[in-house]
Amino acid sequence: MADHSILVPTQGARRAVGAYLAVFGAVLLLMMVLGLLMRLNQGGLVTLPPELFYQSMTVHGTGMVGVAGIGGAAVLWHFLGRYVRLTTWVFVFNLVTFVIGAAMILSADFIGGFAAAWTFLFPLPANAGGQWEDWAAAVHLGGLLLIGTGFLLFHLDTARAILGRYGSLTRALGWPSLFGSDPQPPPATVVASTMVLIVNILGLVFGASVLVISLINLMVPQFAIDAMIAKNMIYFFGHVFINATIYMAVIAVYELLPEYTGRPWKPNRPFLAAWTLSTVLVMVAYPHHLLMDFGMPRWVLIVGQIVSYISGLPILVVTAFGALMIVFRSGLRWDLGAGLLFVGVFGWAAGVIPAIIDATIIVNSVMHNTLWVPGHFHSYLLLGQVAMLLGFACWLGKASGGTSPSRLFNALAFWLFVGGGIGLTQSFLYSGRSGVPRRFAEYLPEWIGQARIGALSAALVVLGAAMLAGRLLAGLHRPTGAR
Repeated sequence: MADHSILVPTQGARRAVGAYLAVFGAVLLLMMVLGLLMRLNQGGLVTLPPELFYQSMTVHGTGMVGVAGIGGAAVLWHFLGRYVRLTTWVFVFNLVTFVIGAAMILSADFIGGFAAAWTFLFPLPANAGGQWEDWAAAVHLGGLLLIGTGFLLFHLDTARAILGRYGSLTRALGWPSLFGSDPQPPPATVVASTMVLIVNILGLVFGASVLVISLINLMVPQFAIDAMIAKNMIYFFGHVFINATIYMAVIAVYELLPEYTGRPWKPNRPFLAAWTLSTVLVMVAYPHHLLMDFGMPRWVLIVGQIVSYISGLPILVVTAFGALMIVFRSGLRWDLGAGLLFVGVFGWAAGVIPAIIDATIIVNSVMHNTLWVPGHFHSYLLLGQVAMLLGFACWLGKASGGTSPSRLFNALAFWLFVGGGIGLTQSFLYSGRSGVPRRFAEYLPEWIGQARIGALSAALVVLGAAMLAGRLLAGLHRPTGAR
């Protein structure tokens, strides 16, 4: 039987988590402002040169994926550190590589003009048509590679620590309890962290491989890879990584809702089965990003469509049901942190529904290049993953004895963020249903009204997030982790 006793984090570990959250808050606000400017431009309220719009789109997409990863890593590391002995310098190194890599990407995109979106599809970086120099592409791809290296070391360290305490990944996933008679499964945090390290290590290796190939291609054009293989590698990495950010953030729900309600979150067999099943499904579902690629084998697209219907449901169902059961008649006294955590579960669930619709081939062929897609991923990232991270940050600031703003301030920040987020995601989904294309810098007159509604909603989100980020920074002025 494994030992599940609680470990006490060091002072250095607590400060490192605070540094992560400070970077998370700053980069999140910057990315949100870029998103707002793009919606204002599409609504005809400001004018951005087309090249600046697509540079901003590239930075926004890349930056939001990265900042979601940094925030999720902070949650995972903080709570996993209760059960295994992690290496603080690796955690700090990951943050340093992120900051340096982000600076490289900002310079490559806004100074060098790189604007190939977060997907950097081969061979586009080396075939810019005069829009950017090779050095800009190299710096952007190099920044991504540096960030990926930091995350890879981060997950390798979590693997080392988990194996050191539990002996094997199958034991850490709870298989002795799932398939045997062990009455004491690992904590939910350990199960989730094990799933994340398995999928993310594989995803990061594929992503790093295609980045290295693309960098060599910039210097030696004869060194090339089949474009469809490269696209599969990129979307495998991207799909796995962005989903893993949600699976890292949801650890805050598993750890904190029990603290708020006084009811334990006990991993049972359905919970363990859901996480094991999703370990495989999240890696198999990525072809739903390639349903419009006629060069893909038909059977791969069919498998991707079928798996996409269920890939996110096992974990979501056990999490949403568990959250409802823990909160129901618990006498929970709601505060800002608890509210954001609960909204995070709602946003995640709400975003999955339009994602499943888009994963149907006949729908995807019409809707994928519309704003329907930003609608679904803003639902489960903005209202889901980011809400969970902000809830964790609010709890951490409160637990550390930080300053506590008034109830009015908290309520205003909460409803600005949530109300603006709902308005933004619904404006995307409605525009997508109406056939408004994604990635267009300029809109036809009949699309402008919808863009302005989205811009207004985005402004509310930015204001609410700025208030929450200010609260985050104020709450972290003392050493974190005091309980």
